[in-house]
Amino acid sequence: MTDFTHLDTQGRVRMVDVGDKKETKRVAVARGAISMEASTLDLILDEKVKKGNVLETARIAGVMAAKKTPDLIPMCHPLNITHARIDFFPDQVNCVINIEAQVSLTGRTGVEMEALTALSVAALTIYDMCKSYDRAMVISGICLKSKSGGKSGTHGDSFI
Repeated sequence: MTDFTHLDTQGRVRMVDVGDKKETKRVAVARGAISMEASTLDLILDEKVKKGNVLETARIAGVMAAKKTPDLIPMCHPLNITHARIDFFPDQVNCVINIEAQVSLTGRTGVEMEALTALSVAALTIYDMCKSYDRAMVISGICLKSKSGGKSGTHGDSFI
């Protein structure tokens, strides 16, 4: 049982002790997308959705979600996030909004879960604000694009 970092020798769940880890600059980038009908994407881009500015609301929701990740994921450490951003890349040809979330800090543990949570909540916010127009929207492709910092170094695409 001791091979699992979140279990003690008796198999009880625990938060990993990161107190002895070296503080490093850590950055994580997550990507995902939400596809929709062309008319829904047009409403979003023209800022004609009745609930308000969809992309700015989703951006705020994503940043807030990054900060609330330890409230949602049981073994995540509360972190002093120093930066979070959510960017949207509408693709009118394919009727999709590609989303990217980047979270960073200087600390003892990574921010992968914070980036993934930020991305997910941003996509869910778009869905929520537009579901009355388009119930067939699909959130997909949520993944960690890259990370840097810590013992394992940099993985994924270069983003610095």
